Amino acid sequence: MKNQQKSQAFFERAKKVLPGGVNSPVRAFLAVGGDPLFIESARGAYVTDADGNVYLDYVGSWGPMILGHSHPKVLSAVQQAVENGLSFGAPTQAEVRLAELMSAYVPNLEMVRFVNSGTESVMSALRAARGATGRERIVKFEGCYHGHSDSMLVKAGSGALTSGAPSSSGVPTGAAGDTLVARYNDLASVRALLKNRDVAAVIVEPVAANMGVVPPQDGFLQGLRELCDEFGSLLIFDEVITGFRLARGGAQEYYGVRADLVTFGKIIGGGMPVGAYGGRRDVMSLVAPLGTVYQAGTLSGNPVAMAAGEAMLLELADDGVYDRLEVLGRRMEEGIRTILQQTGIQALVTRVGSLLCLFFGIDRADSYDSVRAADAAAYARYFHGMLDRGFYLAPAQFEAMFLSAALTDEDLDATLGAIREVLTQMKNA
Repeated sequence: MKNQQKSQAFFERAKKVLPGGVNSPVRAFLAVGGDPLFIESARGAYVTDADGNVYLDYVGSWGPMILGHSHPKVLSAVQQAVENGLSFGAPTQAEVRLAELMSAYVPNLEMVRFVNSGTESVMSALRAARGATGRERIVKFEGCYHGHSDSMLVKAGSGALTSGAPSSSGVPTGAAGDTLVARYNDLASVRALLKNRDVAAVIVEPVAANMGVVPPQDGFLQGLRELCDEFGSLLIFDEVITGFRLARGGAQEYYGVRADLVTFGKIIGGGMPVGAYGGRRDVMSLVAPLGTVYQAGTLSGNPVAMAAGEAMLLELADDGVYDRLEVLGRRMEEGIRTILQQTGIQALVTRVGSLLCLFFGIDRADSYDSVRAADAAAYARYFHGMLDRGFYLAPAQFEAMFLSAALTDEDLDATLGAIREVLTQMKNA
């Protein structure tokens, strides 16, 4: 076991001044036990904690570090932007360039509005959808996480699923009253909710990556598009995780399905605090100051975040990045499957592109109910076994494993070797 004295000491200090000692619940390691690492630095595919321990990182700041940490071109862009000032509360050229890049890459992204987080992007997109349709109700899916705005904390994923509290106290009944919940991968459940023609939008994670990694079944996303067209509702893809990760054009490109609105998060800022929503021009033209759907923010379009995002997206213009990620993902998936067969461990690996998840104790992962049956205690043993060997995975069963283009073949060899050791140890325990 690695020496983590400084991390443990910082955690004791943190618990006196931060709720649970953290600023986001899953970081507290409650789902796996033990104390969280306090990360001091990161470069490429590796992070270093307060005690100087180095780990091969498969969290990647929960997704945005698709090129790896501290990419030199992103760092250079940030450093240059900082020299010119941190925030102006006024238009900048950088936000125009980033919006143009996003519109060029993403299908149907005709107009974009920058915000400061994935939560804010979803909240704003829902308001735009309601403004465009004159309807109030929203359909979401069990286990899909769309940030912590009141109306979305209904059978949510990510940390809410991990903690066993998919709803939140403090949410007014009225705020959640217009949120209807369907079953992921179940079109019949969606049709039943849309039939009254009072739903403004259906919002979905195209790949449900906040209850592990649950891929859409064949025809599911296409079916959502057809149902929304039939009943006059907008289709919103929450691409906070899948955007610019599955492909340059995100899930719309990857699956060939058109969304009316799309939401993005930190990946468009190279890991800086940022988000965006956008889509059809007629809908986005309703957003103030053009229309009556109000949304504003002093830090929206922050010049430092815009510079980081532009540098990141320019690097993603290279097809080789996505080709490399697919090779890495396929090799990791096949390697884990082989190890599972050889060790006899009951587990399931799911993958879409560079997103993976290893579920313990189940043989299918196609819905909220199916993944809730996963053996979280077995995952905790696996997590700590990998951590002890220098591999930093998501500290919860119901989160994704993120691969980055900074990984080498040697990194994957080492990772698969460690997985074999840990699973063999678990089988023989």
